[in-house]
This record gives sequence, structure tokens and C-alpha cells, in this order.
Amino acid sequence: MKQAGLVPLSRPRPLVPGDRVAVVAPSGPVVPERLDAGLDILRAWDLDPVPAPHVRDRDPRLGYLAGDDASRARDFQDAWCDPGTAAVMCARGGYGAQRMLDLLDWDALGAAGPKTFVGFSDVTVLHEAFALRLGLATLYGPVAAGVAFVKDEPTQRHLRHTLFEPARARVLTSPTAAPLVPGRARGVTVGGCLAMLASEIGAPRSRSTLRGGILVLEDVGERPYQLDRMLTQLLRSGLLDGVAGIALGSWRDCGPYEHVRAVLLDRLGPLGVPVVEELGFGHGDSSLTVPLGVPAVLDAEAGTLTLS
Repeated sequence: MKQAGLVPLSRPRPLVPGDRVAVVAPSGPVVPERLDAGLDILRAWDLDPVPAPHVRDRDPRLGYLAGDDASRARDFQDAWCDPGTAAVMCARGGYGAQRMLDLLDWDALGAAGPKTFVGFSDVTVLHEAFALRLGLATLYGPVAAGVAFVKDEPTQRHLRHTLFEPARARVLTSPTAAPLVPGRARGVTVGGCLAMLASEIGAPRSRSTLRGGILVLEDVGERPYQLDRMLTQLLRSGLLDGVAGIALGSWRDCGPYEHVRAVLLDRLGPLGVPVVEELGFGHGDSSLTVPLGVPAVLDAEAGTLTLS
């Protein structure tokens, strides 16, 4: 039986000056000085950033986690369910969001109403959960303690426009964007970090199809053969059957780009759908914010992803 394609998700309202933004660390530990700098940027935007109680924690036994699973989950739950909070922004990625995913009360999160959620990398699993469990569009964008957010003005500007005036951030492009596979496609944005998408295959409440989706994809620190393995898993699982188009972001520390590009073309080219490369989101020195769960048109020749 043919599976239904992706549909647009509910969008939260744009932010306005004075809104409270909870800052949480659902995955890895933060660099305190960078977090402080990120909070100052949000304050300069006339927002009210509130760090979660455990946002600066580091698990004493598993040092790659920002505190234990229960504390990270409680911070996230309390931040989202606080009626005074308009948005939740992650402090960083890393690893760990999967470990707390099933500790969250998704009924309570849904009842708290649509809010803005921002983060990337490991946070991909939370984007997927918000889409599948709550039907809520989210923002695959910079984290509060991230180097790009703290140091790069274009990264800051694009996120600010997306949060406050999304009409000013409808067309996503970059100087490096180019067609890997030419063509034009319409669909609903979905995706994030390749490693996290591959690791969620077969997990409870995970996707079985991306039919009709514009897949946004990027990663960091994975060698070309590892990228090949993960892309092959997406293909063999059937997840990419019927995907409308693909937008590729950064592949920092994945090896020489010509080697990475060869893998991307080998694995994704036979799908016969438009693919744009180097669109400028993900783990780069400068990074666009990509809304997930919204209608969009991908134009590979123009190097653009235009949101509706």
C-alpha cells in the first residue's frame, strides 16, 4: 500500500520583544563562557533568556553528557511546560538527547501549546519527536553556546529574522550552493543530522517514510565511508523512497570535500531527484536556520530553498 506523503506542520507564532526563551542542554555539556556570550546576544535582541537549572552540568561518570538523563529531561519538560516560555533553545548538541527522549511526558508537552524550538546536530531526534508526536514545526538552527552563534554575525542575523520576521528569511541560499543533481522540487522540509536520522531507524515512534519531503542533511566528523554506510542504511530501509528533493549542508571534518562529494553523488544521485549541495546550514563557521515541517521549493540550479 502506498504510504501518505509528508504534510505541513503547525507553526508557532513569531517571537516578539520581551518573550522568555528557556535555554536547555539536552545533550552534551556546554562551554560556560560561550553560553554566557550567547545569553548576552539573546538579551540584546530584547528577549528574556532563562538558563535551565542543569544547563551547566556535566555528568560525573559519563562526561560527554550535560548532567544525568533525568535532570536533562526535567529541565526540558519544565522549560516547555512553563506557560511564560515562548521558546526553547538548545545550548549545544553533542550526544545524549536520545537517552532522555522517552523520559519526557509528551501529552504534557502537547498540552503546553505550540512554541518555538531551536537546535541542531544531536537535537535532530527532538525535532523528529516534535514532528511525529506533536505535529509541530521546529527550527534546525544554531545553539546558544555554539561558536557560529556567538561569533558569526550572519548566523545571528538569519536566526533573528527567522524568529521575529520569518518572511524576511524565506529564501535560503549561500555563495557556495550548487546543483549536485539538477532540477526543481516541491515538498515539506524534514531531516537534520545524518547520523541521528540513521540511528533512529527502527526506534519507537520513528519514521518509515520521507515521501514528499525535502530532506535537509548534514553532519560533522564522519569519514566518507561512514557517510556511505549511513546513507546506504537510509536507502535500504526505504526511508528515502519517494523523497522529493535533497538539500545538503556542511560536512565539517568529514575529509576532503571532493571525497565526501563523491559519496553523496554515488548514494543520492540514483534517486533521480534534485539535490543542492553546500547550502550553508549545519556545522559550519556560518550557518542558516532551516525551518522543518514547512512547505518549500528546492531549486538546485538556483541553489535556493524557498519556504512558503
